[in-house]
Amino acid sequence: MDQNMMSTLVMIAVLFVIMYFLMIRPENKRKKKAQEMRDSLKKGDVITTIGGIVGKIVSVSNDTIVIETSDDRVRMELTKWAVSTTGVQSGEQPEEKKKDKKEAAEEPAEVPTVEESSEAEEK
Repeated sequence: MDQNMMSTLVMIAVLFVIMYFLMIRPENKRKKKAQEMRDSLKKGDVITTIGGIVGKIVSVSNDTIVIETSDDRVRMELTKWAVSTTGVQSGEQPEEKKKDKKEAAEEPAEVPTVEESSEAEEK
């Protein structure tokens, strides 16, 4: 009975170690990296907030930043924890640019217009 209980305790300990390396440690690393990014914010950086607002940093204080969101010079004061990433985050824009470049490089294929296709159907 003593050996059975010992093996159970070892299995529970192994389970906690596995859980630490798969769940807790990566989360702590992610939080630390995000905090370092927020601490390194400076005037002139382009940021994206967790709400999706994109703007350029105008001023930085200990806990807050002031961003300009458009050419109309709209300014907003945000807490640093609301910053998601630096730089513009848009998953669709680069793909469209890539498609445009590919289409420009290839010669356009002849696509029949609606009138041409209706004439072909009549014949």
